[in-house]
Amino acid sequence: MASRNPPDHKRLTGFVRLRNRRGNRLAFVLLRITRRDFGFCLTSLFVFCLGSALYQLNGGASRILINVGYHLVCPQALPFPSQVVYNRVGKCGSRTIVLLLCSLVDIHRFTLISSHIHNKTRLSEREQANLIRNISTAPQPYLYTRHVHFLNFSRLGSDEPAHINIIRDPIHRFLSNYFFRWFGDLRGEENHVVRTPGMKDDERYLDINTCILENYPECSNPKLFYIIRYFCGQHPQCREPSVWALETAKQNVLEHYLLVGLLEELEDVLLLLERLLPHFFTDVLNIYRSPEYMKLGNQTVTVQKHSPSLKALRVLYQRMEYEYKFFNFIKHQFHLTKKKIGLKTHPQTSRRFSGSLQKNRLLDKLEEETEDLLTWREQH
Repeated sequence: MASRNPPDHKRLTGFVRLRNRRGNRLAFVLLRITRRDFGFCLTSLFVFCLGSALYQLNGGASRILINVGYHLVCPQALPFPSQVVYNRVGKCGSRTIVLLLCSLVDIHRFTLISSHIHNKTRLSEREQANLIRNISTAPQPYLYTRHVHFLNFSRLGSDEPAHINIIRDPIHRFLSNYFFRWFGDLRGEENHVVRTPGMKDDERYLDINTCILENYPECSNPKLFYIIRYFCGQHPQCREPSVWALETAKQNVLEHYLLVGLLEELEDVLLLLERLLPHFFTDVLNIYRSPEYMKLGNQTVTVQKHSPSLKALRVLYQRMEYEYKFFNFIKHQFHLTKKKIGLKTHPQTSRRFSGSLQKNRLLDKLEEETEDLLTWREQH
């Protein structure tokens, strides 16, 4: 009887044929795929390299691609930075920015926390820790704004937010604050009663030149030392005019602030905020220029404001030496940021916050006169 199993050499031959047949099929498939897609792969690689080069040359992805990626690819992702703190300096356009944020919050759906505490800028260690903890637990993305001196989140063990702020010419800020506290703004002159209760008429209508030249408390240090405190921080030494306070404020700006703008160049500030924080400030400039906003914003203009004499301005300028050194430092940093972004420094179309033309000319002349004096003091 014949064996049902084939001889060993026949079985080995069949196995070799089967393996060769499988190998031929695999080679055929690979060869077919290569011929079909080799040109496509090369084209894709070329397009990818070209796109990468254009991406780098243009400073990153366009706003359209970012929005598409955000809404389609990862709709739950938070924007970066998702935590922003605006410790707004008094009488430096802060109400203008808050009004704009109130219009933007519904459009971009971020959390806006605007504190109504205006007269407590210095906090104890415990108050700082509690405030930082409350801010840090807010739903992100959030923007917190309050009149408060710089808070160092990292020193107290919390994630560091992006800090922003706006300042203005120190004398312009002082005059705006002086007359606002005395007489209020266009929303209603009764505002001043809340801020200066019990003030007598002879005090309220005190001539600004008399206040400055006769060294009344409202027109002398430490009240004139104001802007630097917001950037120096909560340390007791930040309260008095000194080189230490000035240098500490500068260092905090360099290390912690994403942007510190100038109110005199507000439209450029808004443009930069759109570029740097698009999730919060996209379209802010269009809103600012709209007739509806202009009508609302003009109500915050201080009333009964007038310019001191050149002699009084000269005295103010000398008393505010550190304030002007800090202001010039911020101006340099702000213009450097504009240059990096590609914005040219040019006169703003609106001079609403820059004071009268006569006062600006006086201050320009005053700055030229006193610059040599300040330089001489530093050298001697």
